[in-house]
Amino acid sequence: MMETVKELLNAFDALPEAERHAAAAELLRRVLQDESGDVGEDALTAAAEELFLELDAREKDHA
Repeated sequence: MMETVKELLNAFDALPEAERHAAAAELLRRVLQDESGDVGEDALTAAAEELFLELDAREKDHA
């Protein structure tokens, strides 16, 4: 993994929970938009929900 990506992930991990969720949703929106053009709201919501559940599970594992 590139050093800049590691730094980005470390900064992301340091954010408060609400900001992490907002940042993750925005990143998903950008990535999905780049890959397939116009992304539907339902697809974004499902992807964000999946990511948030994964983040919550990781936080519980590290608590």
